[in-house]
Amino acid sequence: MAGNYHHGNSPAAWTGVVIIIIGFCVGGLFTVRAELLGVAASCGIVALGVIVGLVMRAMGLGQEPAAPARPAARAGAEPTVVAVQAEEGAPVAPATSAPAEATAG
Repeated sequence: MAGNYHHGNSPAAWTGVVIIIIGFCVGGLFTVRAELLGVAASCGIVALGVIVGLVMRAMGLGQEPAAPARPAARAGAEPTVVAVQAEEGAPVAPATSAPAEATAG
């Protein structure tokens, strides 16, 4: 799995991140200068970086999606039966992974 996963090292990821970093730098500059319009414009640059990254990924320049994980046990599936032996010579009693139902006695 580690051999197929390249941690976002793709043209789409790099382009999106560079645009977002530029947006944050511009926003920091305008924040220090107390110019609200410039801060709002920098938020637009950050949003543009996200959009560019997603569009480039849709164009095939991003990382392929990871394969889905192995599915968990289905609801209502048969429980796993394990043989348990308490002592030497004692009869074998099956144990299940499902909780035992309480019996009134």
